[in-house]
Amino acid sequence: MAASAQMKILPEMFQGNGCASLEDTKSTVSKVQTRTERFQERVRKHISENYSEFMTNHTSPDIFLEESSSLGREINDLLETVGIEGLAALSGSSQKLADNSRELRELMLGLQVSEHILRIDELFQYVEEAKGTKDYLVVLDLVGSLRSLIYGEGEATSQDVMRVFQALECYETIKVKYHVQAHLLQQNMQERFDRLVQLNCKSYPNSKCVTLLISKEEAQLQDIVVALFQERYNPVKLCEFLLENCIEPLILKPVGVECNDNAEAGTYIQLSLSYSTKESGTSTATAANATATGTQLRPNYKQVLEHFTLLIQTLSGINHSVSSTQHVFSIIGDHVRDRMMQLLVNECLIPAVPETMEEYQTSTLCEDVAHFEQFLADSFLINPEVDRGLSQFIEQYETYYRNRLFSRVLESTREIIQRDLQEMVLVAPNNLSTDVTGDPFLFPRCMVSKSAQDFVKLMDRIMRQPTEKVGEDEADPLAGVIGMMLQTYIDEVPKVHKKLLESIPQQSVLFHNNCMYFTHWVAQHANKGIESFPALVKTLQATGANHFRVQVTYQTSILMDIMDGFEFESPHTLGTGPLKLVRQCLRQLELLKNVWQNVLPDKVYNSTFAELLHSFTNELVRRVFTQRDISATMASDVSDLIDVVLEKAPKLFRDAHEVHQVRSWMKLQQLKTMMNASLKEITELWCDGAGPLTANYKADEIRYLIRALFQDTDRRAKAITQIV
Repeated sequence: MAASAQMKILPEMFQGNGCASLEDTKSTVSKVQTRTERFQERVRKHISENYSEFMTNHTSPDIFLEESSSLGREINDLLETVGIEGLAALSGSSQKLADNSRELRELMLGLQVSEHILRIDELFQYVEEAKGTKDYLVVLDLVGSLRSLIYGEGEATSQDVMRVFQALECYETIKVKYHVQAHLLQQNMQERFDRLVQLNCKSYPNSKCVTLLISKEEAQLQDIVVALFQERYNPVKLCEFLLENCIEPLILKPVGVECNDNAEAGTYIQLSLSYSTKESGTSTATAANATATGTQLRPNYKQVLEHFTLLIQTLSGINHSVSSTQHVFSIIGDHVRDRMMQLLVNECLIPAVPETMEEYQTSTLCEDVAHFEQFLADSFLINPEVDRGLSQFIEQYETYYRNRLFSRVLESTREIIQRDLQEMVLVAPNNLSTDVTGDPFLFPRCMVSKSAQDFVKLMDRIMRQPTEKVGEDEADPLAGVIGMMLQTYIDEVPKVHKKLLESIPQQSVLFHNNCMYFTHWVAQHANKGIESFPALVKTLQATGANHFRVQVTYQTSILMDIMDGFEFESPHTLGTGPLKLVRQCLRQLELLKNVWQNVLPDKVYNSTFAELLHSFTNELVRRVFTQRDISATMASDVSDLIDVVLEKAPKLFRDAHEVHQVRSWMKLQQLKTMMNASLKEITELWCDGAGPLTANYKADEIRYLIRALFQDTDRRAKAITQIV
């Protein structure tokens, strides 16, 4: 029943579609198949001649493409005639017809493969025609289309067609021809680009001259640049030239720059750069616009930005859009940006940060950098949202300024510290000791190192720095500078001048005066916000006093070393030795007076010499008290010896009365008196413990002296009993 129904349906269906019978359909399919096979044979011969045997063939692929389209339409119409229902019926009634339908589809696939190859061949011919007109953008577009057809990158080509195409013998030959065309295109575009953009560098023994010539033919330049950079151009060589010969020298060296907008008969813009290649060389021509850095010159940052801008403007002719997201400068920037920004910030901008508040007040560095960053962004050389080197510099400007200021101050501080302490100047010449006693805020007349005076001038200059530019929320860039300076002085001077401080008396007193001078200065500026003010004052006072105390102790030890040789010649006579030693001690004090009296403040000098004299005279008294028996002759010699001290010692002071500050002075005078006194006079001076001797002597000492001076008699025994 089903078979008879199908047989009934088929004639009706074919008649409705223009085919009177199954036999007609078979005949039509056979004819189309024959024509298609003949067509494929002719296409195969055309491809073979072009891509296998490379014979001369003037046949245009357009003829084949038109015939291919006609055959394709016929096959499609025939396939529509035998629809899905017809095929199902055919498969049940005539296996032959069903096989013919499938053969039609295979013919269609082969026809599509032939058409695909013909399109590729047609594109190759178009490439040759476009190359003749030097229309590189058209050539580039055609080469791109070739790549899509050869590698199946487009969506228009079915996978079945590509599968068959890539299995053909001609496929590899077509690929080779494509790569040759792509290489020739790249080579031609590079040659044309090199003619339009000429980058030359000439090296001499001590210098280099770089010349950039950019064509003014904007249309040609745009076409070749866009085409070149779209064709997977590798700009490494171009970027290396610009970085090594233009960008780095502009930042690091003084560069002579010349620009000519009408070079080569008005067809090119020319930019010439000339600079020294000597490591330690200097350029006299550009020295006025540069600052010294060791033996080299560093260009002024304004000049660097100006020359950099001129370089970018000169190259702007090649800065065209090559895609929706990229310009030529953005591609170049990918290769040079990191090094360029590093050099620009570290070698140009940071060294240009002001070192003083005066420079800070007038500096336009931040504004200039912001404008330059915008210029780079507008030129697409940087993306300011990603490449934040310049923005970060602006954000950290205050920190850079503070560090530069601190470094400059510290450098000046260390330079002052290295100077000789011995070179000294008089300060507060009108502030006499009497004036200072009445007004403790006055600094006493004394000598300080000239370097200390320069140190104070430096601190004064820092304190006078204007701070109007500092906002309410911004930290004072000078905060802590004074403390740092003084602490450095305290730490470094004892190290730098260690030997001289230990061996030369005047050095130690000058250092003492310097510290006191700084203490007075800090106290005067206590309301200026100096950090750690109380601690600084204490440290300065303690440091100066400690070093001075070491010297005083050393001078005392010298006197004691001299007195170590003090010995009586015999129980009956003093001899000449003690007198020589006493005179030697006085001479030592006289020498010390010559180097200290005009240097130390009067009050400090007087108290110091009073201390030294006390040590000396007290030792002299002690030596006398070591004698168990003092004859009248010896007593007279001791009296004369003491007279020498009493005569010379007051001359060590400006005011002789200052000698009374010596604690053992009266004790020495009383010893002289006792050397010449009778037993009765001594007992009267003691006066039962109420006389003047009791101020400086103990009863045991007086009894000991009486036993030494007087012979053992009842009178002496009675006198001794009165000394209690």
